[in-house]
Amino acid sequence: MFKYGIQISTGAQIGKGFYIGHFGNIVVSGGAIIGENCNISQGVTIGHANRGWIKGYPEIGNKVWMGTNSVIIGKIKIGSNVLIAPNSTISIDLPDNSMARGNPAKIVETELATDGYINHILN
Repeated sequence: MFKYGIQISTGAQIGKGFYIGHFGNIVVSGGAIIGENCNISQGVTIGHANRGWIKGYPEIGNKVWMGTNSVIIGKIKIGSNVLIAPNSTISIDLPDNSMARGNPAKIVETELATDGYINHILN
């Protein structure tokens, strides 16, 4: 954690093909679930909420690209083939085949959400 600036809790469940695109400032909380072939950029936080209607940890599907400085927080479900744009804050569920951007996040549905973004897919 101190050497690379990346904190991934041992309690996190991460599928095969997880790819860290850039160095540093990445946090993945202990109860988070991340599917297969997901990509994460620098500055991303996948965290838990301690109270309120989203108390808990995120569950992230397969083939999800998480852009620089995005924050994914609380007991939410992120579908598969989802692109989370840089600097976005996600505290709502995102459907399959969509893109989310902004703070608060706005959803755009698109079949080609992660085309050209997911690197190093493992079968």
